[in-house]
Amino acid sequence: MRDLFYANKFSSMSAHETAIDKNHHVCWYEEVIDDDLKWSFALNSVLHKGTSDYQEIALIDTKRFGKALVIDGKMQSAEIDEFIYHECLIHPPLLCHPSPKTVFIMGGGEGSAAREVLKHKSLDKVVMCDIDQEVVDFCRKYLTENKEAFSHKKLDLVINDAKAELEKRNDKFDIIVGDLADPVEGGPCYQLYTKSFYENILKPKLNADGIFVTQAGPAGILTHKEVFTSIYNTIKHVFKYVVAYTTHVPSFADTWGWVMASDQPLFIGAEEMDKRIEARINGELLYLDGNWFHSSTTMNKTLSRSLLNETLIYTEENARFIPGHGVAYHLQT
Repeated sequence: MRDLFYANKFSSMSAHETAIDKNHHVCWYEEVIDDDLKWSFALNSVLHKGTSDYQEIALIDTKRFGKALVIDGKMQSAEIDEFIYHECLIHPPLLCHPSPKTVFIMGGGEGSAAREVLKHKSLDKVVMCDIDQEVVDFCRKYLTENKEAFSHKKLDLVINDAKAELEKRNDKFDIIVGDLADPVEGGPCYQLYTKSFYENILKPKLNADGIFVTQAGPAGILTHKEVFTSIYNTIKHVFKYVVAYTTHVPSFADTWGWVMASDQPLFIGAEEMDKRIEARINGELLYLDGNWFHSSTTMNKTLSRSLLNETLIYTEENARFIPGHGVAYHLQT
């Protein structure tokens, strides 16, 4: 007999309460991947759960993946393997840039993206802009591996909508990072994947040799058409040089995708990337090196064709979503 947690429907278990009852029955968190597919995690405890003004939030302590952040029923990162996602998101653009000094992170409330950015010696300023104070507060409290990043003198933490924040700022950046939740219907983030946002708000805030990178959702053989190909195609209509790359993230139960873009050439050789890792980064990377990164930009035949043939451009009126719904959707229904 097992008790289940359902995505977007948390049980009455309070924060910090054990996930194993007196009869030693293990409780599970269940994420809905699609209408006919679920992904379950055995739990030690629930550290936090609640609904903010923007999204449903949970921090769960899983037996397999450690502490995990869940937003709108979707796994955002897990303690045991989040380094894969965050190294892939952060280091390729910073290493491809000749000398990055300033970074703007859209989202990133858990602090892991900022942690990876701050490993780079050349940086003068990192702005992390997350819309949800509640996410930031409990990640700062519970994700101890990011405490140094949250208190770093180079980090400017801003609570605001990233779109509004970029619009009002006069400064420009060498790197802009989209560490955003996946686009779900009724979620707070889907407008930050649109052509109008990239073209009219984000790109003007990049320096001439600036680089933009975003997480781009599931990129598996069965899931890449949900949002990955359309995000890539949208960015391709805004920037001159665009690179997509993918890798498997165990706690996501899928291959994941990222898209990097600039109006300057992005390519550097594997050997040069390794030299820059050695010269520019404090500490050791666990996942990324030059050879791996170049291999990650080679897609299988199916994905290559899908990226080539994609025609949808992401707009507010013509958006794609991964399965699931955000708070705003539930309020409307």
